[in-house]
Amino acid sequence: VAEMVGVARSTVLDFLRGHEEFKAKPEKPVTHLFLPDDQVKPGIDMSYLSWKGEYIAKKRPDVIICGGDWADMTSLSFDKGKRRAEGKRVKDDIDAAIAGMKLLLQPMRDLQAQQRAAKEVVYEPRMVLLLGNHEHRIDRHVEENPELYGFLSVDDLLYEEFGWEVVPFLTPIVIDGISYCHYFPNVMNGKPLGGNAATLLKTLGTSYTCGHKQTLDVATRFLQTTGQQQWGLTCGAGYPHEEHYKGFQGNFHWRGIVLKHRVKNGSYDPLFISLDWLKSEYGK
Repeated sequence: VAEMVGVARSTVLDFLRGHEEFKAKPEKPVTHLFLPDDQVKPGIDMSYLSWKGEYIAKKRPDVIICGGDWADMTSLSFDKGKRRAEGKRVKDDIDAAIAGMKLLLQPMRDLQAQQRAAKEVVYEPRMVLLLGNHEHRIDRHVEENPELYGFLSVDDLLYEEFGWEVVPFLTPIVIDGISYCHYFPNVMNGKPLGGNAATLLKTLGTSYTCGHKQTLDVATRFLQTTGQQQWGLTCGAGYPHEEHYKGFQGNFHWRGIVLKHRVKNGSYDPLFISLDWLKSEYGK
């Protein structure tokens, strides 16, 4: 260009540096919100889902990842055939999961309606839902009872209708350098990989986040050759109720959601938000 207009190249560069419209604009920081297992089922207080919904509407993360096991599907659990399974129905489980999803998303829907009415930019995050082993109970039940094929499926939970991008059970999805999956299996037997977050981070070799295991386990490291920071996060409890199969002591674990600020190439700044804090802020 400099030769075409007959001026020195340095003059053109000085001109461009002095004009804002020609300067490279910094990338907008990306935020992820991870929702660990909620295990929604009939008979529980679902207020905690509204608290999460209010937080989403306030913070407006760019990507919302539901870690799976949204629907508990108690009627199809390993309790089937036992006394404590009496009276449980598939329809009730599905209805509860749908009702819970409405509670979670209602604050965001209200915000979107207000923005449309005010002719403002509408908040529309990417929503990704990883199917968990509890949703997989439906597929397993249909496989064992083939007469139900075409009559009962995961689609009955209406995840896609609610706007979720549904990821098949145990299929990882990489978003901004983080590999998300309900859990990462041992490829030889299909069971969850053993070890703590540091072990999984070393085994997988990349930043990961998974649910399934009712704990909060975090590890981080910097790659020696590039300086890239990686995070390992296992976080599988987003519900307040206790699970009888874990016994008295097994129900002592962290419960909440995780907000990841400045996500890029698997690195981020994590913020752990407990259900107790959400209740204090949004509980009625």
